[in-house]
Amino acid sequence: MSNGLKLTNVCKSFGEAKIIQNLNLDVKKNERHAIIGPNGAGKSTLFHLISGHYKLTSGSITLNGEKINNLEPHQINRKGLARSFQVTNIFPKMSVYENIRCGILWSMDFKYSIIKLVNKDVALNKKTKSILEEINLQHCADIPAGLLSYADQRALEIGITIAGGADTLMLDEPTAGMSNSETERAVNLIKQVSENRTLVVVEHDMGVVFDLADRISVLVYGQIIATDTPLNIRNNKAVQEAYLGTEDH
Repeated sequence: MSNGLKLTNVCKSFGEAKIIQNLNLDVKKNERHAIIGPNGAGKSTLFHLISGHYKLTSGSITLNGEKINNLEPHQINRKGLARSFQVTNIFPKMSVYENIRCGILWSMDFKYSIIKLVNKDVALNKKTKSILEEINLQHCADIPAGLLSYADQRALEIGITIAGGADTLMLDEPTAGMSNSETERAVNLIKQVSENRTLVVVEHDMGVVFDLADRISVLVYGQIIATDTPLNIRNNKAVQEAYLGTEDH
């Protein structure tokens, strides 16, 4: 049985348009793996396919050796894969604490109708506090999430993503719109929360990619043209011509 995330001969078409073409990707367990490529390469479509929001035209996707491409997004989440989106997804009027607690409850398929039962669940509240400490937002626990800074909202979203106990995380542009100092903090947080987890990240900032990733896959016109270490990707002439040559810095 293969551990990690594996895509085999994955294709996705919308009508006559072939967006993903015979794509093969092998993300090792507990690896930090970045996917880069120019706009329109198919990165968002690929994320939607892996997380079950789009159905494959053909091919297969396995998570820790188990086929997941016929499952719905919530079923894939229960198998241990969680993703964030480019747009921050939080409940702005709920407290930071309540946002994390909701993330835990969703993963348990636990539906409380009486708020007092939630407040009295010792194990649930202990886990909520633990995640708040992991994402360094324990000091903001009682603040409405909508009042957090943008960087803290993205940190909260990462907290919600890991709240269900997922061992595979997918982050879509986690540092987009951040200042240099916010980006540095976000990268450190991602490194921290991805310890002993598998991480797949789409990111345009090459500085972030080379700092964060163990390996990088380059997606161009719906196909992976290279997968290698950051150093080898940086020196790959085909990659430079297709992508890095115009955007590396």
